[in-house]
Amino acid sequence: MDPVEKIPSDIPVVVIGGGPAGATVSTLLAQGGLAVALFEREKFPRFHIGESLMPQTYWTLKKLGVLEKLRSSDAPVKASVQFFSESGRPSRPFYFFERNPHECSYTWQVERAWFDQMMIDNAREKGVQVHQGAAVREVLFENGRAAGVIVDAGNGQPRPIGATVVVDATGLSSLIARRLGIQRKDPKLVKGAVFAHYENARRDPGIDEGATLVLHTRGNRGWFWYIPLSRNRVSAGVVSATRELFQDRGPPEQVLEEEIRNCPVLEERLQEARRISTVHVLRDFSYRASRCAGEGWVLVGDAFGFLDPIYSSGVLLALKSAEFAAEAILEAFEKRDFSAARLGRYGARLAKGMEAIRKLVYAFYTPDFSFANFTREHPEHRERLIDILIGDVFKDGVTDIFETMKRFCDLPDEIPLEKEENNRQDAKSAKN
Repeated sequence: MDPVEKIPSDIPVVVIGGGPAGATVSTLLAQGGLAVALFEREKFPRFHIGESLMPQTYWTLKKLGVLEKLRSSDAPVKASVQFFSESGRPSRPFYFFERNPHECSYTWQVERAWFDQMMIDNAREKGVQVHQGAAVREVLFENGRAAGVIVDAGNGQPRPIGATVVVDATGLSSLIARRLGIQRKDPKLVKGAVFAHYENARRDPGIDEGATLVLHTRGNRGWFWYIPLSRNRVSAGVVSATRELFQDRGPPEQVLEEEIRNCPVLEERLQEARRISTVHVLRDFSYRASRCAGEGWVLVGDAFGFLDPIYSSGVLLALKSAEFAAEAILEAFEKRDFSAARLGRYGARLAKGMEAIRKLVYAFYTPDFSFANFTREHPEHRERLIDILIGDVFKDGVTDIFETMKRFCDLPDEIPLEKEENNRQDAKSAKN
């Protein structure tokens, strides 16, 4: 790690945050010939949730040059997702290769401490100036545009660093979106999660060993993810309405044990297992910013938006938003145009893909709706459903499924990005 003091007072691009989104955008920009400084407040490796990759991450990981590292790792291969009803009845597994026999239909279940370290190391190898333990305290605005950041490397001497473009990859902290007041929560997806890692839990044999399982609790009041990891570990967590998980309940450890007992299929799989991590909690995590870029700044990954984790879309959206943003930023430097319109050209495409996943989240939470029943009644939509489950949501036609599905579910209207004049108003607010 280079000392922060050695960074020039001005640099073309500053990236705030070293998770998958920040590592991806910075690597792609460095590969495109730009000087990039990445600041991450924590020191890796560190625990993080979001271990299950969607198959469509393959193409971005290929551009980053990290596929071989994943292939040679001990991360379990994920070939499918399977749903279990509250009675324990399993759906037919949704095998991703049904849609496409290419190797991109197989992906991995990754421990994020290892994965994120690998990604940020790759950024450094590709020429990014990576600084860990360096917290960005403030984004600087001048005349209505982002112009740099204030960095605190823990030496008691915060310093300003100018930048032509500031990329916010701060995850749930959403530094710029919160400052500008453009973050919007989804009022119908006010959920929380309680989760931990276990050792020696039961797995399915053969090709299903690395499958993601989604298991409903009794009464359909919540659901569990079950994600096999390396070293004979699994990640298991319950998601439910925040009032169900946290109102008049005990500590997180007690809540998790009670919910496991309320999910017999999971309880049986954990019968011989022991918990090997602390119990973690997340609250109120479904939101999206009303725009993805402004004058001199862009948002990527969770800094732009986060969806309910039912389909494990977090890393996919981090990588794809970073890829789209990198393309826009490289074009902006080529054109010498750092306007909101130029930097935010990827916004409509990104938002449309997120909306497809969001609609499928709403379908999942619709009482008495079953994907298994839906595909039995409408087999013509099975391929489109698998498209969304693998994350292939940024192409035309993928949303055709919802014309039929809306007869069974109360699907939400799409939320458009706000217009550019609002960017200018937000920039004035930031200046003041």
